[in-house]
Amino acid sequence: MFRGHSYRSIDPKGRLMLPPEFRDILVKDDAGGRLMLAKFDNCVVGYPLSEWSHIEARFAQIKNPNRKVRDFMRFFIGGAQTVELDRQGRVLIPQSLRGYAHLDKDVVLVGVGIKFEIWDKAGFEEIEAQDFDNVSDDIAATGIEVGF
Repeated sequence: MFRGHSYRSIDPKGRLMLPPEFRDILVKDDAGGRLMLAKFDNCVVGYPLSEWSHIEARFAQIKNPNRKVRDFMRFFIGGAQTVELDRQGRVLIPQSLRGYAHLDKDVVLVGVGIKFEIWDKAGFEEIEAQDFDNVSDDIAATGIEVGF
C-alpha cells in the first residue's frame, strides 16, 4: 500500500525520483518496475501494472456503458501510459500528463492505498488547506470508521 506524502522536483527532462518505499512496491510488483500513469482529479495517478489490469478488467465488465462512462473511459484508459523506473529510481512523466496536471517543477507525491498521486505543489496545498471536519459523516456512510 502506498502511504504518506513526499515533496519532490521534476527535472528539466520530465523525470521524477520516486520515494524509496514507492519504488520498493513497484519493483516487487509482477511488472518489475513498470507502472501505469493516468490522468484523474487534476493530478497524475500511478498504479502498479497488476492493479491497473484489475481496473481495466472491471471497466471491460460494464455492459452497454452510457455516453458519459464511455467518454470517461476514453479519457482515463485512453490517456494512460506505461512508464518504467530507471536505474536511479526515476520515472519519465510524459508531457501530455504533465500538462494535464500542471506539473512543472515542484510536486507532491501522495500515497493513497493501491495507487499514488502526483500533484502540483500549489494544487496539493489547496487540498490540504480544506476543512475536513464535516466529512466524518460521509466517511462513516461508506462503512469506514476512522475516529475513536
